[in-house]
Amino acid sequence: MSRLTDRWHRKSKPGKVESYTRWTFHTFGLVEVSLVWSVDPLQGWLVLLSGLHAGMCVVLQGRALDWRRGRRERPVRLGLATAAVTVASALVVLVLIKAGAVADDGSAAVLLVAFATYGLGAMSLTLRTSRHMAYALLATIAGTGVAATALRLPPSHVLGLVLAVLSAGAAIVVTYILSVWLLNTVWELDAARELQSRLAVAEERLRFGRDLHDVMGRNLAVIALKSELAVQLAKRGRPEAVAQMAEVQRIARESQREVRDVVRGYREADLHTEMEGARGVLKAAGIDCRIEGDDGGGLSPAVQSALAWVVREATTNVLRHGDARRCTVRLTEGYGDGEAGHGEAPAAVLVVENDGAAEGAGGKAGTGAGGSAGGGRREVRKGSGLDGLRERLAVVDGTLDAGRVEGGLFRLTARVPLPLPLPGSGPVPASGAESVTLGGEATA
Repeated sequence: MSRLTDRWHRKSKPGKVESYTRWTFHTFGLVEVSLVWSVDPLQGWLVLLSGLHAGMCVVLQGRALDWRRGRRERPVRLGLATAAVTVASALVVLVLIKAGAVADDGSAAVLLVAFATYGLGAMSLTLRTSRHMAYALLATIAGTGVAATALRLPPSHVLGLVLAVLSAGAAIVVTYILSVWLLNTVWELDAARELQSRLAVAEERLRFGRDLHDVMGRNLAVIALKSELAVQLAKRGRPEAVAQMAEVQRIARESQREVRDVVRGYREADLHTEMEGARGVLKAAGIDCRIEGDDGGGLSPAVQSALAWVVREATTNVLRHGDARRCTVRLTEGYGDGEAGHGEAPAAVLVVENDGAAEGAGGKAGTGAGGSAGGGRREVRKGSGLDGLRERLAVVDGTLDAGRVEGGLFRLTARVPLPLPLPGSGPVPASGAESVTLGGEATA
């Protein structure tokens, strides 16, 4: 049972919707066999025929859904074979009705509906448009009426069978159409969200490239011009060549400083902005995100920037991994679980915790430089995302700890030491636990 639940939790949300849709369709096969079994006039032989028919429909439905998702070719031959078995089964039922083997009109309608409508629903998945599905429904109704009339069944029986096939067939075809439409919509929304993330990254790269071009374009042009002038002056033995090269050197150093400023501005992140942004992004993805504790306004810019990157990476992992439904981000400043005066330095602690963690995120928790693994956690697969965070935190002597904890949660904890308070300034407030909700394994 645990394997089934773990496999379910590892699926993406569109994957879960697809699995639910598939098994809903397959359940109709059990309904068909159950209906036939309840009124079988042939002491089990008709149940065997319904089992064969239902099995073919189940296989056809699975392959037809794969075709609609672009994973395989259209199952034309299997669809034709299923249609042939459906027609044959319906004719057998009509012959039994004509021979008087079926007890009453209600049992006759149940048998015909069980074979005709489930086969119709399975075959409708192989049709390209809703119009073709409607034609298939009309053909099934017409075929039922013609066959029943050809067997010279009473008109009241013919009308009853046609109405039964019409109502049940229309219901199952509409159900299949809406289910496939919903499944395609869910997959398209997931693809749109992924595309939006990629566009955001591309936009940021373009912005960085534009800023870098604005800074370097003019300076490089001036450097090329002045260096060419210096070459010409040097060839003529003019002393002005030295001054031109000195100017080239000055512009090059200025360009280097400006590039560093651009990169520094690109890498720096505001903690408060990132926390609010995480709440907005996760809320848009249907994840309940709570921001608790301090807003980090009293921290130094370097510490804020490092923790802001932790929040950004945590938010990315929530969206990309696992199947989180709840996320809590809490920032506290103080002595953690220790007591002031017992030798423990104050620290800013940011803990990222979320449900829906994938099973692959298990193992003993990884830690940053100088950190120790938290008890009872499992190892997180090493990735560039966590390595990058550890490098940023190491600049401010911080540590990073990430892994699964009890209750199927994933927790990421960043701890950055703070300066000791000056004598007489009062103790640093004790901090509680902090959390940022992460989704699944914490590798980017």
